[in-house]
Amino acid sequence: MGAVHPPELPEGPKAAHSVSVRHNFETAHRIPHLVGKCVNLHGHSWWMEATVTAPLLDRGTVVEFGAFKGRVRSWIDTHLDHGAMLGADDPLAGILAEHRSKVFRFGASDPGPAERFAVGLPHPTVEAVAELLARVVGQALRELSAAAGAFVSEVVVSETHVNTAGWRHART
Repeated sequence: MGAVHPPELPEGPKAAHSVSVRHNFETAHRIPHLVGKCVNLHGHSWWMEATVTAPLLDRGTVVEFGAFKGRVRSWIDTHLDHGAMLGADDPLAGILAEHRSKVFRFGASDPGPAERFAVGLPHPTVEAVAELLARVVGQALRELSAAAGAFVSEVVVSETHVNTAGWRHART
């Protein structure tokens, strides 16, 4: 009896493995520089899905899934859930913080430890929230044991069930 070999997989552009974590959070935001109703403080039931990709598996995984999803979900729950995301230059940011409301500032010149992920993102648009969460997921990935070459390949954020924005790694 000869050696047993796994079945061949179809050839294609650079095959890879991936894992995704989804999480939801309730958060208000406002976009004062836009025209229309988004200048008002309003909330959404946000959904985030982040995907990490690796060319090969390490001990059968891309990243240890339990620790990865725990870290990402904990960061979101601690810093965004049941709070307000505002631009650092938004006058409501200071007023809400004075009244002990949870405020996450985008584009702060004096960012706190969590707000450093929003440096260079001046307003909490859904596109900016996707990039913010890509940065957070990237930090979580760097802090955990992961397969060689693992990277954040995509983050999709839904602010309503019909509106989404995404951030995608543009590998060259």
